[in-house]
Amino acid sequence: MFVLVLLLLVIVVLMRMICIVPQGHAYVTEMLGQYSGTWGAGLHFKIPIVQRVIKKVSLKEQVLDFPPQPVITKDNVTMTIDSVVFMKVQDPKLFVYGVENPLSGLQNLSATTLRAIIGDMELDQTLTSRDQINARMQTTLDVATDPWGIKVTRVEIKNIQPPKEIEEVMTKQMRAERERRQTVLEAQAHQEAVVTRAKGDQQAKVIAAQAERDAQIALAEGKAKSIDLVYEAEARGIERLNRAQVSEGVLKLKGLDALKEVSNGRATKIFMPSDITQAVSTLGVVSESLGIGDATPVDHSEPAAPKAPVDPCISEESSATTVGAAATGHQIAHEVQSSYGKLGVDQ
Repeated sequence: MFVLVLLLLVIVVLMRMICIVPQGHAYVTEMLGQYSGTWGAGLHFKIPIVQRVIKKVSLKEQVLDFPPQPVITKDNVTMTIDSVVFMKVQDPKLFVYGVENPLSGLQNLSATTLRAIIGDMELDQTLTSRDQINARMQTTLDVATDPWGIKVTRVEIKNIQPPKEIEEVMTKQMRAERERRQTVLEAQAHQEAVVTRAKGDQQAKVIAAQAERDAQIALAEGKAKSIDLVYEAEARGIERLNRAQVSEGVLKLKGLDALKEVSNGRATKIFMPSDITQAVSTLGVVSESLGIGDATPVDHSEPAAPKAPVDPCISEESSATTVGAAATGHQIAHEVQSSYGKLGVDQ
C-alpha cells in the first residue's frame, strides 16, 4: 500500500514538472519570485514549488475595438470618433513587467492621442484626412508602447459621427454641390453640342462649296472642249472647201442661206449686209446663164393681197423700220428658196 501511494506521488510530481507551450504563445516563468525566463512553443520542464509560470502571453495579432471617444476639432466642433487598434506582443517580459494593465493603458493612450491629433485639424480636414490621422496615431502609439513590449501594427478610424446640426448643414452643402455639378455638366454638354453642330455645318458648307467649284470647273472645261470641237470642225470644213475649190456663186448662195436663218430669228432688229443687192443680182445672172427662168427677185404683178407670214418678233409696238426689215427678210428668204429649186441645189 505504501509503495502504491509513493508511486502515485511520483506520477503527480512528474506531471507537474512537464509543461507544454502551444504555438503562438509564450510563458513567462519565475523562480523563487524572480524572473527566470520566457518559454516558447514546445515541451519544457519546471522545478515544482520553486519554479512557476506567472503569465501566459498570446503572440498573435490582436484587434482592440475601443469605445467611441468625444473629441473637439480646431474650429470647436464636438464629434464622436470610434477607432480600432491592431497590436501584437513583441516582448513578453516587457508586456508582463512593463505596465500593470497594458491593454487599458493602450486604450487610454489611444484616446488622448486621438484628441490631440483632431484638436489640430478643422472639421472638413478631419472628414477628409482619415489616412493622415491613422498614420499619425500608429506612429505615436507604437513609440509610446515600445517600453511595454507592444507593437502597434495598424490604427483605423472606424466611424466619425458629427453633431446632427452639422450633418444637416453638410447634407444641404452636398445637395448644392451636386446641383452645381449638374448645372455645369449640362452647360458643358450644351456647349459641346453647339460646337459640334457648328463644325458640322461648317464642314457641310465647305463640302458644298467644293462640290460647286468642281461642278463649275467641269462645266467650264466641257464648254471649252465643245468650243474647241466646234472650231476644229469649222476649220476642217473650211479646209475641205479650200480643197474642193468652191465657186463664188456657191458661196453667195450659202451667204443667202445664212441670211435666211437670220431673218427667221426672234430679234427685233435685223442688220442687213451692205452687199445684199450685189448678191441678189449675182444670183439672177447665174440663173439666167443657166436658162432656168427670170432671176428678178421681185414679183411686179399685182395679185390678191397675200397673207403676210406671222413673225413672232413683230408686235403692235414695233417701229416701222423693224416691220420693213422683217418683210424684206421674208421676201429674200422666199426668193432664195425659189432659186434653190430652180438650180436644183440641196439646202
